[in-house]
Amino acid sequence: MKGNKNFKMWNLQFRAFSLVEVLAAVAIIGIITFLAMPNIVAVKQDSETNLAISRAEALNIALVTLLQSNGRENVAEYWERSTTNQDRYALLASYLAFAPANLDQYMPLGYRIDIPNIIEPLGKVSLSGPRGEIIY
Repeated sequence: MKGNKNFKMWNLQFRAFSLVEVLAAVAIIGIITFLAMPNIVAVKQDSETNLAISRAEALNIALVTLLQSNGRENVAEYWERSTTNQDRYALLASYLAFAPANLDQYMPLGYRIDIPNIIEPLGKVSLSGPRGEIIY
């Protein structure tokens, strides 16, 4: 009798989850992860698009600031000499709060901007992403 009582006490002291309970918990966590993954990917893509739009707007503001600071005629002379987006970006970089040396490092991966070739009339920077042109 005494041995049977000790077995019951040992059984109560060391209770644990069964294999079925652990597998059920892992399966539930897996299903929740599977359902949440598309939303996480969509949020990441939306945030990259918003970052690209913000950086394009910053370039537009830098262009306006360049024109106001130096005058349209003076800027037009330098602007016409600049033949690539990188050359035009170099003119605008000093008016940006965040300006890496290279334009490709400025934009998120997969996004591309085209800075206007002429400043008369003044146009916006065009932005394209992985899914095509982005209107902002």
